[in-house]
Amino acid sequence: MANQTEMTEDYDLFVIGGGINGCGIARDASGRGLKVGLAEMNDLASATSSASTKLFHGGLRYLEYFEVRLVRESLIERETLMRAMPHISWPMRFVLPYHKDMRFENSTPTSKLLNTIMPWMKGRRPAWLIRLGLFMYDNLGGREILPGTATLDLGAAPEGGPLKSKFAKAYEYSDCWVQDSRLVVLNARDAEARGADIMTRTKVLAAERVEDHWEIQIEDRESGAARTVRAKMLVNAGGPWVGDIIRTKIRSNAREGVRLVRGSHIVTKKLYDHDKCYFFQGTDGRIIFAIPYEQDYTLIGTTDSEQEDPDKRPECTPEERDYLCRFASEYFETPVTAEDVVWTYSGVRPLYDDGAKSATAATRDYTLKVDDSGGAPVLNIFGGKITTYRRLAEHAMEKIVPFFPGTSGAWTAGVTLPGGDFKVQETKGQIDRLAADYPFLGSKWAQRLIRHYGTEARDLLGTAKSAEDLGRDFGGTLTEAEVRFLMEREYARESQDVVWRRTKLGLRMTEEQIAALDTWMGEARKEALATAAQ
Repeated sequence: MANQTEMTEDYDLFVIGGGINGCGIARDASGRGLKVGLAEMNDLASATSSASTKLFHGGLRYLEYFEVRLVRESLIERETLMRAMPHISWPMRFVLPYHKDMRFENSTPTSKLLNTIMPWMKGRRPAWLIRLGLFMYDNLGGREILPGTATLDLGAAPEGGPLKSKFAKAYEYSDCWVQDSRLVVLNARDAEARGADIMTRTKVLAAERVEDHWEIQIEDRESGAARTVRAKMLVNAGGPWVGDIIRTKIRSNAREGVRLVRGSHIVTKKLYDHDKCYFFQGTDGRIIFAIPYEQDYTLIGTTDSEQEDPDKRPECTPEERDYLCRFASEYFETPVTAEDVVWTYSGVRPLYDDGAKSATAATRDYTLKVDDSGGAPVLNIFGGKITTYRRLAEHAMEKIVPFFPGTSGAWTAGVTLPGGDFKVQETKGQIDRLAADYPFLGSKWAQRLIRHYGTEARDLLGTAKSAEDLGRDFGGTLTEAEVRFLMEREYARESQDVVWRRTKLGLRMTEEQIAALDTWMGEARKEALATAAQ
């Protein structure tokens, strides 16, 4: 392989995959002094990591599967992560309406145990069991910022207003919201600031062990130029493609497998006025969330369906859309219909294949496996969830450090991401001060900018005195100044990178506006490349 293309770079660690796990590991490793390269064949967070339910949560339902270690780790992480990124993650209260006819999924360990000792319940969830689960949820991970569980009288509380009258009581508990795509980009930016090479639109064609190192052939997907880099160790964080990378790129003998589970979501016009999320339990034992989304919308999801081919673009099927509408309509007084849906999205979760009978029951925990049987080592990443990405990176480094003696220790806990250098409690103050300093923004635009960029919103706005000072208006409050910021600092190259990953302004823009943005970004890139070549 080395004879085919010029050897251009030597790395300690080379990461395949620019999702949250790959970027999290790249950041952690770079901060410990390792020389890191990362290749992502598309845009950062272009697959699973931009298609989550967008929650930092412990996974309340995982307690039914006795996954206590995963839940505890996730609960501890919520506040650790929120402190490091108060601009893109914030506390959210979850309302779990209770009705005596609620049932378990029959296959969960808890359901089987309850059916054995209390067969007369016939799969129903007793109130005491839900309250016990919430007590564990409150206390397993410790809380300093997030309030504990409370009981709501839905007949009197505003949270009961949108719901059917049969729901008289609810439990309210805490978890956190996160802007998933931005989380990935900010980890990549921080990794780059610490010395990593972040290569987007760069495909790994092949990787070969040569004595004590890897030689990796990569291709720039825009120019078609190929080159070879060398690394002492590989990290396969390919997400849905982890198995394909093992078989066809690095030809490893690893036996572990990945189970691809498609999760689909719908976004509707705003269904209620308060800022809390609903946790709905279905008669089929599944759960969905209904979440306030992007100021004027409601996000509902998710489904669990098997997906065979990682290269097949996941889409929310009409059947999944209708299922989510019917599910939500079992709770909301006003039925949710297909006509209410303004957008759908779907992502593939690359879960570790633990042999579970159903997609819903498959473990959300992660598995890390080192294969050094052929010489130079490779670390394969299976599974994981967005809440535990930082801990996954730390555990990955525990596998990596033995190959790099003298590497420094864990450091990422609580260390802020770009724009997050303020306290969780100061978020509203940040929004109010930005609106005061830039009066033309108004409260909603100021909130969006802080929720996306934090203190860096001021870098974006600069000395602007009016919206016109920010350059071309692309629609939906997206300006030339913001697009240039995203292109120069955050790897954005195409309109889709901007309107569906760095922001969700695609919800507010027309197809014509998005097409015009794409044309403008193409011209801006040509100009930048021409200037760089001079």
